[in-house]
Amino acid sequence: MNDYAVSRPRRHTPPPGAQAPWGWAVAGLLAGATCAVLAFMPARWLAAGVAQASGERVLLAEPRGTAWNGSARLVLTGGAASQDRAALPGRLHWRLRPGWSGLRAEVRAECCTPAPLHLALRPRWNGAHVTVADGQSQWPAAVLTGLGTPWNTLQPQGQLALQTQGLQADWAAGRLVLAGQARLDALEISSRLSTLRPMGSYRLTLAGGAAPTLALQTLRGDLQLSGNGQWVGQRLRFTGEASAAPEREGALSNLLNIIGRRNGARSLISLG
Repeated sequence: MNDYAVSRPRRHTPPPGAQAPWGWAVAGLLAGATCAVLAFMPARWLAAGVAQASGERVLLAEPRGTAWNGSARLVLTGGAASQDRAALPGRLHWRLRPGWSGLRAEVRAECCTPAPLHLALRPRWNGAHVTVADGQSQWPAAVLTGLGTPWNTLQPQGQLALQTQGLQADWAAGRLVLAGQARLDALEISSRLSTLRPMGSYRLTLAGGAAPTLALQTLRGDLQLSGNGQWVGQRLRFTGEASAAPEREGALSNLLNIIGRRNGARSLISLG
């Protein structure tokens, strides 16, 4: 019997890399979709992150736009279980710009910032560096009521004028280091605990350094406040006192009983 070679069809094996164009197309499609998702992240995603990071003490309510360019109503609360809350009048607007060196932010509040506030965040190993550009803003003191105790009892009224100069913060391994200065002027302040309106104007000065300090002084008014504090580790230790002008002791007595430990005509304040 003769042996005949049986001809069988050969299966075509594509050369290596022949499918590569499809792989690159899929990879490009996924990369494009990822970039699109990142570029158009809704503002509510940023609002959810801010609420979680602040323990629900800072809320971005009614968010609009994207996480990179949006607006919301800024609401301060006493935390997740608190019924206290207060919102700024108008809306808060932001623009975030990522870059190789970190993230830059521009923040503008319709009620309170004559010019936008600028911040820069630069991630570092086990921490971050934040720079606040020199600027000024003015905020209603009533918004502090939303933070709960003791502000919900005091219910302050007046204006808070904030000014920063060379302010920087380094957060590394759970330790905060401050540089520069921030000054907060509490102007024409009154409280539901006193019939005296206004009680006075006051200045808080934060100075950075190896051990940041906090100083309180009275600018004018019948309620006299003073004190000094220093950060020890991550805790602020502050001691001060409050007193009333002799002719105003009756109008301010209730307030003095609450804001500190009463010692004769003075009220001693201690924190930390």
